[in-house]
Amino acid sequence: MSSFSSPIRDKMRNLARSMKNNMNGETIMHEGVVTRVGEEDIEVKILSKSACAACHAKGACNLSDMTEKTLVVPRNKAQDFQSMQKVNIKMTMKQAGQAVVLAYVVPFCILVTVLLVLLSLHVDEGLSALISLAALIPYYLILSKCRKHLKKKFRYEVEAM
Repeated sequence: MSSFSSPIRDKMRNLARSMKNNMNGETIMHEGVVTRVGEEDIEVKILSKSACAACHAKGACNLSDMTEKTLVVPRNKAQDFQSMQKVNIKMTMKQAGQAVVLAYVVPFCILVTVLLVLLSLHVDEGLSALISLAALIPYYLILSKCRKHLKKKFRYEVEAM
């Protein structure tokens, strides 16, 4: 009846269940390994996987995506972390949603709005596309200027496993 194989269907159900549970103000969690412990912060390496990365057929379709990311997280002085220690990195769903809006939704809206306005003014398509991309530069400059404020707003929590 279903075109998905059983392992894929099960993984999709588990993902949907965890997303539903996280929508209640819970957290998004990633496993990581501490790579550096400093006085003020710790560096944690996480393995970010797309849904394809866990698929048993990932070698056949070349769509799998696993990337290693390094996060620098403010250190809680009450917790003692060691290098190579396994930890969980957590962020609330609300913060994650706000980060997605800032990183993807706002730039997309700027790009499309500028493009549609320029095309309605009968500006050449290629030039319209270039100007639309250039319109993102001020947005990302503003984001980079607000880096300290954003670091305070988007806080990761680290807990030992």
